[in-house]
Amino acid sequence: MKDHESNNISGNPRRKFLQKSAFGGIGVLLAPGLMSSSVNPLEIDNTDSDKNNKMSTRNLGKLKVSALGAGCMSISANYGAPARPEEGIKTIRKAYENGVTLFDTAEVYGPYTNETLVGEALSPFRNKVAIATKFGFQIGASQITLNSRPEHIRKVVEESLKRLKTDHIDLLYQHRVDPNVPIEDVAGAVKDLIKEGKVLHFGLSEANTATIRKAHLVQPVSAIQSEYSFMERSVEKNGVLDICEELGIGFVPWGPLGLGYLTGKLNAQTPFDNKLDLRSAFDRFTPENLAANMPIVNLLNRFSSDKNATVSQIALAWLMAKKTFIVSIPGTRNIPHLNENLGAANIQLTASDFQELENEFSKLKVHGGRMNTMQMTFCQ
Repeated sequence: MKDHESNNISGNPRRKFLQKSAFGGIGVLLAPGLMSSSVNPLEIDNTDSDKNNKMSTRNLGKLKVSALGAGCMSISANYGAPARPEEGIKTIRKAYENGVTLFDTAEVYGPYTNETLVGEALSPFRNKVAIATKFGFQIGASQITLNSRPEHIRKVVEESLKRLKTDHIDLLYQHRVDPNVPIEDVAGAVKDLIKEGKVLHFGLSEANTATIRKAHLVQPVSAIQSEYSFMERSVEKNGVLDICEELGIGFVPWGPLGLGYLTGKLNAQTPFDNKLDLRSAFDRFTPENLAANMPIVNLLNRFSSDKNATVSQIALAWLMAKKTFIVSIPGTRNIPHLNENLGAANIQLTASDFQELENEFSKLKVHGGRMNTMQMTFCQ
């Protein structure tokens, strides 16, 4: 078996890792340090906050969360320059005010800055939300390697707890499966942390069915996170969605809007900063493939007109209709887009709508792989 160094990504920490990292939230563009928030948590009045939380809930294993969650990565990294921290905090808090209770981050987003931002934003109502974060990497100054050794998992968790300003992590994912560490050892390490109360639930990201089954025997898995959207259907073909249903595991799609493509706001002329935007190195985001995949957006757009909705809302509503154990985590860094995303919870797709979408999609071809060969080596 290969050692950890054989799985490293070396060189310029911004450009080369941008090109070669596994996405799904690996996100290691070395963002500027997190500025202190101009919003004082003590000034927030939570007296009526529960009255605003009207979104329906779903279960990720035994973890009950809002039917739509919030992916926080893009506030701090990987979709261009980081947003101003105070704007990110306002967006996260507005999501809570509108019923969102699942917030997704990771130590490698930034790295580190996104966890700090999320911890600050959620501190006024920490015990009313579920925070999901991730381990799985050894983050160095110029390279990042896979590392899921039990002692490293414990170290990462202790550091994440401090950044998140909390004494427990609601959902802890292994960010990417480490081929050099048996998954049973990983699950066992998380099981110990659960016994100690530092972690409440266990998740895996971009894991295959064999890994999921082995891990689940040691410590019940609450959620699987992988890329999944109306245009990215790999988990329907590789058995991952099926095993979640079989074992009672929740599924959390990252990239539920096709990394922004299913908003209908991108086209072949859209520029992507090759130093700050991961999509610049993704095959589906070449000008040729952006143009070639437009019939998928057009299909969603036809339905959005009938439902008085946006393309984004139809894409998210489709995922909600697909399985009741699916909880998407669309990301945004501003309140207007947040409101648009959350509006998907009010879109009702009938059985006929859903079948028509499936039938029409089956006639289309998705152009370009979701990640290049190097990036896919981090996924099972």
